[in-house]
Amino acid sequence: MSKKKEKDIKMNPEKNKQETPETEVDELSPEARISQLETEVSEWNDKYLRAMAEFENFRKRSIAEKSDWIRLATQKLALEICDVVDNFERAFTNAQPGDLENPFIQGILLIEKQLVKALEKEGVKKIEALGMEFDPEYHDALAHIPSDMEENTVAAIIQNGYTMHDKVIRPVRVAVSNGTKINTQEE
Repeated sequence: MSKKKEKDIKMNPEKNKQETPETEVDELSPEARISQLETEVSEWNDKYLRAMAEFENFRKRSIAEKSDWIRLATQKLALEICDVVDNFERAFTNAQPGDLENPFIQGILLIEKQLVKALEKEGVKKIEALGMEFDPEYHDALAHIPSDMEENTVAAIIQNGYTMHDKVIRPVRVAVSNGTKINTQEE
């Protein structure tokens, strides 16, 4: 023995004992041990499957959230463009018939049509409401007015409404007929 080992043994007699790995003494029969191991394998397999399912759900949720963020960003931009299209429409409503022959005005009309096509490409559609029965899912009633139309029929559009992928992003603001006929005869 080397001097270092001898010194170590004298200083630390506990180390002198030979370290033997403790072995478990299995008191189970081989069949019972197999059954126990099969149970453990089953538990680990179940944990694995649950973790994989949880991860798959997380992945799907993440994809859906990302898609919602993109859709929300597109929706905000679409609403801004819808306001511009509404302003074009208001401007052309007040134009004189002779004004529409002007090449400059025709160019502006083409720009408005291009904006509408861009919106349609993104799934944005104008809600048609005039003359339709009032539907609170699509219409926002701001007034009841007398008209020649039946009661609960949209008599006037105050602000256009739009849907995006069949979901209302802005309801149509309307005036609803109260069913009272307008008296146009002078007495």
